[in-house]
Amino acid sequence: MGLHNLQPAPGSTKNRKRVGRGQGSGTGKTAGRGNKGQKSRSGYSKKRGFEGGQMPLYKRLPKIGFTSTVEKPYVINVEKIKAIAALDEITLESIASVHTLQKTVKRVKLIGASAKELAPKIKDEAVTTSGK
Repeated sequence: MGLHNLQPAPGSTKNRKRVGRGQGSGTGKTAGRGNKGQKSRSGYSKKRGFEGGQMPLYKRLPKIGFTSTVEKPYVINVEKIKAIAALDEITLESIASVHTLQKTVKRVKLIGASAKELAPKIKDEAVTTSGK
């Protein structure tokens, strides 16, 4: 057995139906397309999602989904966690020593009434205070 005498299994392939080749073939004249109308014309192709003029499903459903690429900072209220206000220098590492942070946290924002007064202590650009 070689590449020159390979054949498909018997009964696995069929001859292509040749349409529009005379009345005797059974698929002559209209070539199985019926009579008149858009579908019977050459070049017809139904648009993806077209539902015969009815409002398509993808337009009837509500628009959902948007993921912002801007990372939001982890917010800490200094009124509730007094240990952060007691630190000499405020950095991401020093906050992690007194308050549990996940490894994924890259930025911290300090909020609260006394957060603005901590601004001189901050020595890390990853830590900010509320602007009010």
